[in-house]
Amino acid sequence: MNIKNPSKRGIQRLLIGVCLLSLTCGISSAQESTEALEQRVQTLSTQLIAAKQQLAQSEQKRVEAERGLKSLASREAAVSAQEAALAAAAAPSASKITPGDLIPALKGLEIGGAIRVNYAIGDYGDKTGGPSRAEDDGGTFGLDTFRINADYARGAWLGKVEYRFYGDYHFLHTGWLGYDFEDNSQVQVGVNRVPFGPGAYGNSQSWFFDQHYYAGLSDDMDLGIKYTTDIGEFSIDLAYYYSDEGQWAGDSNDAARYSYDVIDESGDGYEERNQFNVRVIYTTSLGEVDVDFGASAQYGMLKSNGTQDDGDHYAVSFHPVFKWNNWTLAPQLTYYNYDIDGYIAGDPDGDLIQFGAYDFPTLMATEAWIPSISLSYYYEVDQVEWLDYVIPFVEYSSIVKQESSFNDSEFFTIGAAWARGNWFIYTELATSNGNDFIGNETAFGSRFGSNPDNEWQSRFNINFGYYF
Repeated sequence: MNIKNPSKRGIQRLLIGVCLLSLTCGISSAQESTEALEQRVQTLSTQLIAAKQQLAQSEQKRVEAERGLKSLASREAAVSAQEAALAAAAAPSASKITPGDLIPALKGLEIGGAIRVNYAIGDYGDKTGGPSRAEDDGGTFGLDTFRINADYARGAWLGKVEYRFYGDYHFLHTGWLGYDFEDNSQVQVGVNRVPFGPGAYGNSQSWFFDQHYYAGLSDDMDLGIKYTTDIGEFSIDLAYYYSDEGQWAGDSNDAARYSYDVIDESGDGYEERNQFNVRVIYTTSLGEVDVDFGASAQYGMLKSNGTQDDGDHYAVSFHPVFKWNNWTLAPQLTYYNYDIDGYIAGDPDGDLIQFGAYDFPTLMATEAWIPSISLSYYYEVDQVEWLDYVIPFVEYSSIVKQESSFNDSEFFTIGAAWARGNWFIYTELATSNGNDFIGNETAFGSRFGSNPDNEWQSRFNINFGYYF
């Protein structure tokens, strides 16, 4: 830090002036009266005292400035660490293959990936005769995901492709080409993440996400164009999507995909078309608390493949994020509505719509509120060598359906994410009365819809991920 301090040089010059004046006074003492000399000395003494006071004030300001900068740096470091931890939940730092080192034409291309395995055990009571997740009462352990990533950045051009394999089905997760403009704005064209909610994964830290994900309102990949820019303290996203990311390889007719979308498993349902999105986030501070006030909105068409009329859908959400030291509090409130004709058997009023992902079709209520909240803490571990940081969290979300005969779908998760080098591990206990991945299979496919069982069940889950 380089803080100029002119008061010190002023004192030096003043002392030199005192000496010169004393010499001059000695030479001209015969010509000056004693009273005049005393008056001059008094004046110089007063000036010297004032200079010392100015120096003391300057020193005090310097110390306060250094303290303020240290405090600011500490807060910024904590926020940066938290954001880095959140990004690591998707792809912790790791060495990647760079083909450009061998082939100059491929400069800017990096190849990476990840492999994840999963352990799960569920407490499903008399539905299965004991703790179970599949056939074994001791839980199940198996391959979760294998994925390949290709990231490209050369000059202002950039792009990303990610393909994932899940046992008997596989699909494209991401595939877009983009351009960075000189004003720090960016455009992406292709299968990219829909700008809805507070961040890439909504407000959740969990491997399960929250109920927004299963309603297609967080971490949703669609085919279209997205533009992102910053204006002062505002971050703005504008997007148009022609369709969802489409069906890939699997046993289902239309559900082999990563993100939850409206699907048409029977051939006479609906599919997404012409969706528009806007998201605005305002960054500010409330005392020592950093806040991102955010709001999202989307509207799209629903193309009918049957005899029913075309429909449409919309959703709005308010999602502030509060950060204080290493704490993050992220509440979110969302309302969505799908306006369609009834086409599901036993649902003449159109209160259900078919959704799907991970090669499994399911039913979703067409109108609901989704309240959600996440509290997490980023803790950098210095005490042990085998752990870099841990993020404990607790989360709750619910699909509060507007159809009075439907049961709400609540979801509660407590757990932690653990990071070490290229490893990222989730340990979680999830409890729900309306999520397809928590509970026995008897009500699978209806929990996000009418949720007829309305029964709380639990699942303990460990997900081991290695990123390369």
